[in-house]
Amino acid sequence: MTIDAHLNDYFVQHRDRILAEYFELLRFPTISSDPARLGDCARCATWLRQHLRDLGFTAEIVLAGDQPLLVAERPGSANAPAVLFYGHYDVQPVEPLDQWRTQPFEPVLTGERVYARGAQDNKGQLFAFLTGVAALIEKGAALPTLRIILDSQEESGSHALRGHLPSLKRRLAADILLVCDTGLHSSGRVAITAGLRGLAHLTVRLTGPGHDLHSGTHGGVAPNPALALARLLATLHHDDGRIAVEGFLDGLVPPTDEERRQALALPFDREAYQRETGTLPAGGERGLDPVERGSFRPTIEVNGIFSGHTGPGVKTIIPATATAKLSMRLCPGQSPAHVLRALTAHLKRQVPPGLTLEIADAESHGSGIRLPLDSPLVKIAAGVLERMAGEPPVFLWEGGSIPVVAALWEQTGAAPLLVGFGSGEDHIHAPNESFSLARFQQALRFSGLFLAELVAP
Repeated sequence: MTIDAHLNDYFVQHRDRILAEYFELLRFPTISSDPARLGDCARCATWLRQHLRDLGFTAEIVLAGDQPLLVAERPGSANAPAVLFYGHYDVQPVEPLDQWRTQPFEPVLTGERVYARGAQDNKGQLFAFLTGVAALIEKGAALPTLRIILDSQEESGSHALRGHLPSLKRRLAADILLVCDTGLHSSGRVAITAGLRGLAHLTVRLTGPGHDLHSGTHGGVAPNPALALARLLATLHHDDGRIAVEGFLDGLVPPTDEERRQALALPFDREAYQRETGTLPAGGERGLDPVERGSFRPTIEVNGIFSGHTGPGVKTIIPATATAKLSMRLCPGQSPAHVLRALTAHLKRQVPPGLTLEIADAESHGSGIRLPLDSPLVKIAAGVLERMAGEPPVFLWEGGSIPVVAALWEQTGAAPLLVGFGSGEDHIHAPNESFSLARFQQALRFSGLFLAELVAP
């Protein structure tokens, strides 16, 4: 039996056990942004450690502060490149809870689709990879040396892992960094994610009066922080959507002609986008295709604004403070530290008289990356995906971020490869997250075929 046939047969033969273990993993409420769930993260790490040990890995929980990181290794062929697999077992919060049709941490199989928080992102794709490894082990197939790092904090910035990476550098050294935390093209075609944007954020607070003021007595006299903040935020972009912050674009590396051609060759369905999001693809810089805006251009977005009275009824005040949270998506060549300095300087220059500015929570979560399309690694992965799908994969340049990938690349020397099988209908980060068993099997199959290809004579 060929390896491909064995991978398919493995899932069919062991379906009940695989689903039972998958469901066990999903039941851990590993919400990394909630300190009360730290114990659940630790229990999940313990479960994963035992699962890996059962597969013949040496596995250890490494505490980075109070965060449990899981590090594992299984020696393999000395003639094959070593593979470092990165995944995360933490998940997004579940709110709004009333929009879930099932309990978020009680997985349900409905119509060959598993519903639960983490079903796809990233417990589903992580477990599919491990199941592919288990299938190869059962067959007695040769494997490359596998190293694994499982993160408990990806959804909240991977702070602990990024801070702990220098001490793990030797243990995680590899030739290839495999990340299965991405998705298919919106058309359903298999894809290699060839780029990610970096991420930084900060909080802006304007303070005026020492307390809220009566708007009748003080309106037209005292400066209004809420109004000033609105004007301040409006200075971040030109009327055509271009970023207006001096120095923000310094170092920006534009896409190559081939990258741009590949990206723009993919169909962008405006009507489908509107159905999915409830809005038009009308943001960002004018004159650029939505794909280009979302893949190759940096952004500054306002994530939230709050000030004064926001409850029911009327409260006629001038608020004492106004606050906004901003995030920046960054492209290769941009220094996150430089971008934060440039934005801070811009904001300080715009503060009107009578108000004070406070910048808080200024932090970088990683740089943007792009992978060379002609690398041997990409060609191997593309060949495997083409055999699986009967057509070549497409290349995607994600607008989102996996913050730790750039840091892992820098610290371990492992060249990233990002292949995933998620889709829009999975509703990750939203109520009713799910993952189809067909996509789970695809992910299982890719991991097995790719690892086997690395040791093929």
